[in-house]
Amino acid sequence: MTDVRILGTGAYVPDRVVSNDEAGAAAGVDDAWITGKTQIRERRWAADGQATSDLAAAAGRAALESAGITPGQLSVIVVATSTPDRPQPPTAAYVQHRLGAAGAAAFDVNAVCSGEVFALTAVEGILARHGGHALVIGADLYSRILNPLDRKTVVLFGDGAGAMVLGRTGHGARVRHVAHHTFGELTDLIQVPAGGSRLPLGQEALQAGGQYFTMDGRAVRRFVEDRLPQLTKQFLHEAGVAPDDISHFVPHQANGVMLDTVFAELALSRATMHLTLTRYGNTGAASVPITLDEAARAGALRPGELVLLAGFGGGMAAGFALLEW
Repeated sequence: MTDVRILGTGAYVPDRVVSNDEAGAAAGVDDAWITGKTQIRERRWAADGQATSDLAAAAGRAALESAGITPGQLSVIVVATSTPDRPQPPTAAYVQHRLGAAGAAAFDVNAVCSGEVFALTAVEGILARHGGHALVIGADLYSRILNPLDRKTVVLFGDGAGAMVLGRTGHGARVRHVAHHTFGELTDLIQVPAGGSRLPLGQEALQAGGQYFTMDGRAVRRFVEDRLPQLTKQFLHEAGVAPDDISHFVPHQANGVMLDTVFAELALSRATMHLTLTRYGNTGAASVPITLDEAARAGALRPGELVLLAGFGGGMAAGFALLEW
């Protein structure tokens, strides 16, 4: 058990509400089709002038206020994102500057939709060794990389950011156990083909649509339904807790229909599964911290209760964190 605690949470979503009919229009799908397959009813898309760092900084400010920590008290800032402002420098550097946290080291983590949980673990290790305070932000702006004609992806994603402030002193949710998994043989299931060193984003790549997010939806669903229950049960066993000990389940907000199937398989008989996807869609690395922040601010999480965070997505990857609230 670690002495690192979550001292505060925060979130930010853009103002623009995008209905299912608007999101699916170019792809030829409507509200009934989207809701029936995903349970998503609307999502938020960023304004033209907004970038991932803008969303991340807003969520970070909210988390700092919740924790009662000033930017000057931060020793590290980590942004988990797969939609950075630019390939370089790190989006976290922009966030550091916007927050006025000049003394904080800043770097990015890219584990796609598992990124926030991976980043949480990285920061936990830093704080356990060096102390101080850390700001961990999951932020994604997927509306910039969606193909409006691809009904498998354009209807799923929204933009947003969620944040946590962590430290070794003060009251807050204790990080009790963490675990991560990556299945590199499945890298092709979720990807943005162009824009990196493998395939630079030239005219040929643009004409082929290489700048867009792609996903083999059926294979991804098989991965989640087949592996996530097993990995979750393994994690709980390693953490020394039984499924009945869990009071709250905060999963990555991928697809509500799929999550219902997974939740039933997990047999967390006393747990509440928290969902925000009906209003925000899949916000990538932001989905777990946004959902945790909403549950915390609603007063749904009581002292002493165990909260299970589960991120999963491109890589393919899965990350888990057990919190004692």
